[in-house]
Amino acid sequence: MGYRVAIVGATGAVGTELLQILEQRRFPVSSLRLFASERSAGKQVRFCGEELMVEPLRADAFRGVELAFFSAGAARSREFAPQAVQAGAVVIDNSSAFRLEPDVPLVIPEINGDTLENHRGIIANPNCSTIILLMALAPLRQLTRIRRILVSTYQAASGAGAQAMQELLDSTRAYLQGEPFEPRVLPYPYAFNLFSHNSPVGADGYNEEERKIVLESRKILGEPELAISATCVRVPVLRAHSESIHVELEHRPPLEAIRAAYRAFAGVKLVDDRERNHFPMPIEATGCDEVLVGRLREDTALPNGLALFACGDQLRKGAALNAVQIAERIADSSV
Repeated sequence: MGYRVAIVGATGAVGTELLQILEQRRFPVSSLRLFASERSAGKQVRFCGEELMVEPLRADAFRGVELAFFSAGAARSREFAPQAVQAGAVVIDNSSAFRLEPDVPLVIPEINGDTLENHRGIIANPNCSTIILLMALAPLRQLTRIRRILVSTYQAASGAGAQAMQELLDSTRAYLQGEPFEPRVLPYPYAFNLFSHNSPVGADGYNEEERKIVLESRKILGEPELAISATCVRVPVLRAHSESIHVELEHRPPLEAIRAAYRAFAGVKLVDDRERNHFPMPIEATGCDEVLVGRLREDTALPNGLALFACGDQLRKGAALNAVQIAERIADSSV
């Protein structure tokens, strides 16, 4: 048995990754329809040895579709996801459109997969930085309560899409050749630079990405009053976000017990070699399904504090892989 699947945003960075992961994990697909903008319509995309044509997105596109992955931005999701549900599909949405809606599950399968039982046709995929943060903290939460979270992110070009990744390559090439380069996708020069995350800043001084981390983490963990603060920065890395995380714990277990919890948790890989000074790096997280965690140490500035560093592939666990894992949970529950 297979599912009639659709991907909206099939030619984007996340859509391309979705196709690869569906094939790699042998998700049961009986038919696949690919949708993108008018500009991409007509392109040929290879999936499981077949050439599929990308179609323009239309109001009647979801007739007969059982499972629809959306990764084309919040505006497209708000317009077309309800139409897909009305046509009978379950929607897994990678945009911010529905994440904070009370009746829409916001799901990281390893953490709150049980909330999938309550979906009403739309399931939200969390923000990539939120996923990486909460995966890095999940083993700790099995040992003790987390009272406070302080996180600084080092976010790769992949979070801004395929065009931003290309801009990083082009601007780096121009810089090294001593040629002028005018940014087109991002607001500031990207090569050999870093800058505050390119999302709108609110009256409170926090940008949209930082608010996503705070509000989404509270919803996923079921802790609406959780003390959490984020600082999000764009860095000149192609893909895989990094995060420096400081947490105040209810009590701090012995470090070896913490390491054992990380080794045992599916979806996380402990990279914590003090002797070799080898800790998580985005270059090693790229293409990796697991979130890499290391630099485990006492945080002397917080009561019962722990400091750690995490890296995760923004396009895989931060987006496409998490969406496919949600689909796998749905498929398993319907067997």
